[in-house]
Amino acid sequence: METNKIKEFLKKDRFAEFIGIELVEVKPGYALAKIEITDKHLNAINIVQGGVTFTLADYAFAAASNSHGKVAVGINVNISYFQSPKGKVLTAEAKEISVNSKLASYDVAVYDEERNLVAQFNGMVYRKKEQIVFE
Repeated sequence: METNKIKEFLKKDRFAEFIGIELVEVKPGYALAKIEITDKHLNAINIVQGGVTFTLADYAFAAASNSHGKVAVGINVNISYFQSPKGKVLTAEAKEISVNSKLASYDVAVYDEERNLVAQFNGMVYRKKEQIVFE
């Protein structure tokens, strides 16, 4: 799978674009995404809203799991939050743990600007028969 094609395909994720997520790198079974934190990403107690962290991790998960060119959809995910992020940038690094013809599992670590582990996301996808269609 050509990584530029998958990056272009994932730009269609309108919600990720709306909140400012950028796909930095993608290759088979791996993805790195980031977001610059602004006031719109903060909750009532002035820390990053948990949904922002989750969405960033979920986007990296989607990129890594679809990076083989086969449509993959999440069937189970969980996230653990460890600390509030420091700085203005969050990054999510997704790594493939196992893959077969129908299922694949991924670990996604979310780090803050100081490389502190903010959250750990684990997800499983169902790999459909369809290939990703590029326009």
